[in-house]
Formats: sequence, structure tokens, C-alpha cells
Amino acid sequence: MKKEAKIMTGSQIVIETLIEQGVTDVFGYPGGQVLNLYDELYKASDRINHILTAHEQGASHAADGYARATGKVGVVIATSGPGATNLVTGIATAMLDSIPMVAITGNVPTSLIGRDSFQEINITGVTMPITKHNYFVTDVNELADTIREAFRIAISGRPGPVLVDIPKDVQLAECEFELAAPVEPFAENEADDADIERAVELINQAKRPYIYIGGGAAGQGMAMGIMALAEKLDAYIGCSFMGLSAIPSDHPRLLGMQGMHGHFASSMANKEADLIIGIGVRFSDRATGNTAKYAKRAKIIQLDTDLAEINKNVKVDVGLIGNLVSSFNRIYNRVEKLENPEWVKMVEGFKKHEAEIAAEAERRAKAKMPPKKIFDIINEIKDASTVIATDVGQHQMWTAQYARFERPRRFASSGGLGTMGYGLGAAIGAQIGSGDKTVLITGDGSFGMNLNELATAVSYNCPIVTVVMNNGVLGMVRQWQTLFFGKRYSNTVLQRKTDFVKLADAFGMPAERVETPEEFRAAFERAMKHDGPYLIDAIIDKDEFVLPMLPPGGSVDDIITDVKEEK
Repeated sequence: MKKEAKIMTGSQIVIETLIEQGVTDVFGYPGGQVLNLYDELYKASDRINHILTAHEQGASHAADGYARATGKVGVVIATSGPGATNLVTGIATAMLDSIPMVAITGNVPTSLIGRDSFQEINITGVTMPITKHNYFVTDVNELADTIREAFRIAISGRPGPVLVDIPKDVQLAECEFELAAPVEPFAENEADDADIERAVELINQAKRPYIYIGGGAAGQGMAMGIMALAEKLDAYIGCSFMGLSAIPSDHPRLLGMQGMHGHFASSMANKEADLIIGIGVRFSDRATGNTAKYAKRAKIIQLDTDLAEINKNVKVDVGLIGNLVSSFNRIYNRVEKLENPEWVKMVEGFKKHEAEIAAEAERRAKAKMPPKKIFDIINEIKDASTVIATDVGQHQMWTAQYARFERPRRFASSGGLGTMGYGLGAAIGAQIGSGDKTVLITGDGSFGMNLNELATAVSYNCPIVTVVMNNGVLGMVRQWQTLFFGKRYSNTVLQRKTDFVKLADAFGMPAERVETPEEFRAAFERAMKHDGPYLIDAIIDKDEFVLPMLPPGGSVDDIITDVKEEK
């Protein structure tokens, strides 16, 4: 039965369409050109929740973290001019990590467009390279369907951000509005049968198979199938940074992240494999190192929804373009069960050597609080539902190496863009979306960029434990300066007097400083029991390195596992 149409303003239509699409939470910051939208948000506050952040960038990262933790579209609202441009870093972060987001911005009335009006900006022009699509709406009659299409594009194929820019007069104009059903993704093509058969043939011939998963696989709920395929093929699983948390960390077939700062065993298995099955992964430079030397012994099968990713970074033998789950299932159902005892023996040897490297590093450690000790304690105390978010830097890579995950969508971190300042906003969004305790791992450099969002965490009493791994330097850049720039520490020693404990108190949240593993354990236990935000300023040594490491332009052949001589 057709629902009766109602006459509504553009602002009402925006809010009603969001609710229609299943949106329960939006992030944002009000301003002159979205006042009408915010008035409608106020009237609909019993049906849709708005989270006011301290800055639009924080709102965009919160929408991103929300999407990662829930699988839903993250929604952010900002006013024109600087409000809209403050979203740019968050939109670009979502674009490079394929995160579904809809950004709604206001703009000056259409009669003032192009006149350098107060807070006018061509935000569709600004964001064209960093969105899947964007819209400048000039007709209120097209507004509802434009927003619906934005959601559909955001969730279809390879997900990503879409921006809808709405001038003030379009928000005020009236037209008929009729509710519609939540959108479904566009239908995806299916991989060719001939390509599937070629992939199956290569798999059945493999003696050293390696399954390499990325964010595309992580977002598709494919964990059970991938684990089953690994058992069926006697294969091992490695992941990109974006693939973290897709497979439980304790699964015996999972070797962890491979690449520049990946696990030794995973990177070595990737190197020695005779077949790599890439699922929803783009073979980025951080993962491959020097592509001229990457996986020279292996045939490569790449499953992806995005044609542009096939052969973009590495030459593959079979590219399967289409729905990931369908392509995967068609392969799984046709491949033979394999036994590769020599491969198992080789990889178990890599794992043993990795453990020996870690034990030797721990034996030599002189720092009062080595990073691994911090993560050992976090892993012991957190539960399976705990979300971990990070900023960008050494602490991010230590998280990738040491944090343990039991469930998918428990990890939020900027991979492709490497956005310092991402973490706190993302932690807020992930916590609100999941409803679960969230731990933010950050460094003093990254944390200083957007720590104003502590105000948001306190205002909404978000149970987020912020662990600042404080070494007084920009650790990752300083590590590169140590190894490759003759220890010329240009602008990486911060020498700041900021007291994070006092700062947290000023924002209205408890905090404490710790310098030993014992102190950290006690503080983290208190923080995890606390009902609300909590900050731990964890003092670590500035000379702690993230290892292993592939040097820039290098390959696994150049892997650095020990730098005691360089210190």
C-alpha cells in the first residue's frame, strides 16, 4: 500500500531520509548554513541521536570509527566553508581505507554561489578526488533520492565516502516527501567461470599456498570461510594492516600482518609461497616493499570487487573481479583437499625463528617498560568485545604486532592515509557504535593533534581508556632518522612540557602516569573498571624500535630484525 506523501522542507527531508535509511547516530558540529538541519535534529531527537564533537575533523573520524565497528554507514554533518573543509582529512582517511561514510554539508544559498560569500566553499570540487561520488543539490525535489543514492553508493562494491552539499535555500524549500525502504547495494558482477577454473587449477597445483587477506575480506564476514579454506589447502593466512581482527589472533593458521612492520613468519611465508591468494587486498607498497622483488616464486590470484585494483600494484596470474563472497565460495567448493607437510614444516620453522627473535629482544631489553609488556597486560585484561583504536606511528605498529583480537570489527586505525590525530575521534565513534569498552592506543605526537576530543568523550561519558605511549619524540620518524639519516633528529624531539594527567583532569576525567609494567597493570585494571573515560600516560623509552622492518625501497631479503649496532 502506497504511503501518503507529506509536504516537508528540505531540512526535514534530510533528517527523515536518514532515519528511513536506518541511521540512529550522527556526528557533527552546527553552523550558520546547517541551522535548519540542526533544528530538525532537535525535533527528532527521540528518533536520531546527534553527537557533538569538539571539531569537525573529530566528527569525521568518529563517523569513520562508527562504520568500522558496526558495518553501518557513518554519517557526519558540517556547515559550509571551514566546517566543510575540516572534514577533508576524515573523508580522505575513509576513502583510502574503503569505509562507508555519508558527509552532509550546508552551503550558502544558490543565489550567492560563486560570489565569494561568507563561508562559501566549493566543497564538491575540493572533495572530488577523495570521495566515491559527491553531489551539489539545487532542487529540493531531488534531495531525498540524492541522499538515498549517496547511501547506496557508499555501501556498494568497494565501500567509501560520499558527500552531499545542500545550499541553504534548498534546505528551506518545500516539496512532497514519501518514505522509501532502506537502500540495497548495487548488484555486483560475477567473476568469469574461466577465471574461476584457472584459479582452482593453480590452487590444486600449489605446494606452498598462502592466503593474504585485506580490509575487503575483513568487512565481508568471510572469517569462517577463510579459516576453512586454510585447513582445506594446508595453507597459512597472512593479512595486510587493514585485515587485522578479521581472523582470531589465536588461530593456528594465522601468521599475522606481513610487510614493512609485519611479523617475520608472515613476511617470510609470503616470500616463499608458490601461490598467493589475495582476498580484498590491494598489495600496497607497505605490504610488498620493492615490487620488482615481491613474491618472485609465486603465482598470484587476486579476488576484488574493484577492477582498478587488479594488476595495479603487482602483476597477477588470475584476477577475479566481482562479488568477493561469491568468488570465494565458488573457489572453495571446487578446490581439492591438499596436504603440504613440507610447507607446514617450513612455516613452523619461520614461527620458531620469530619467537627466538622476540625472546632475544626481550632478554636484551633495558627499558623499564618495553612496549610488548604493555600489550601483554592489555591482552590479558581486555575481553573479546573490547575495541582497540589507534593513532599513527610506532604505537600503531606495536598494536598491529602485539594486540590480540578474538572478533572482527574490533580494530579501528588509519591504514592508507596514515592520519595522525585519527584515533580519539575514531575511538569515540567505535565506542558509541559498538556499545563496548574501547581502548585507544596513541603516542604523544599523534595525541597532541586532536586531544580536544577528550571534551567529547567526557561529555558523553564514553568508556574509553586512552593509553598514551609517551616517549617525548615523534617515534616512527625518529626511527627512520636513526637508521637512514645519520641520527640527525630534525624536529622529532618534541621537548614539550604538556602534562597529560593535568590536562585530562582539566577536561574532567581521571588520569595517572605510569613508568613500570607493574604500575601500568594496576592503572589499566582501574581504567577498565571505571565507568567513563580514563587516561594513562605511559612513559616509554625514546629508543624503542618497531621491528621487524623492511627498509624503504627494500624487500623481505633486506628485513631488519635487530638494530643494536645502529644505536
